[in-house]
Amino acid sequence: MSLWFDVARVAVGVNVALLLALVWVWGRNYAQFRSKHALGLAMFGVFLLGENAFALYIYLVDPMLSAWFASEAVSPTAWRAMMALHVLQTAGLIFLVWITWD
Repeated sequence: MSLWFDVARVAVGVNVALLLALVWVWGRNYAQFRSKHALGLAMFGVFLLGENAFALYIYLVDPMLSAWFASEAVSPTAWRAMMALHVLQTAGLIFLVWITWD
């Protein structure tokens, strides 16, 4: 089970890094062009960054929840589902970074 937990933690950490890069680019674009589209993308990135930062906090820092998630109390099926969601989000963000920087 700890494999699923480790994969989820790594995926969330990568998501945070990718979202920081995207929010920086989208925020810079909004500052330069004052486009509602750029503002919408930047706000989307900020909210998704908040969700991923909170998940990373829970997985790594919070003493009660990180111990509970790392234990056998969470079913492997639930961990596979959570890991799949985080990995799919990572794949989507990698694609967004690629088209944003292109």
